[in-house]
Amino acid sequence: MPKETFHYTNGDITVIWKPNVCTHSKLCWTHLREVFDPFVKPWIKMDGATTEKIIEQVNQCPSGALSYVKNEERKEV
Repeated sequence: MPKETFHYTNGDITVIWKPNVCTHSKLCWTHLREVFDPFVKPWIKMDGATTEKIIEQVNQCPSGALSYVKNEERKEV
């Protein structure tokens, strides 16, 4: 099984989704449906909430399937 990763950005941060790691806890979309909506494509809409709210929700992902990097930090690497 290939290890896929998907990247979604709003300019400030990039959310990284690893579907093969996801345990489908549903926390992302039940708590921040404006950004995470599994019933539409793409399922992550980065303009649906503030960067701070997105970071807060991503940090609650129990499996680590969702993570983020600050785009400024990515440029420095």
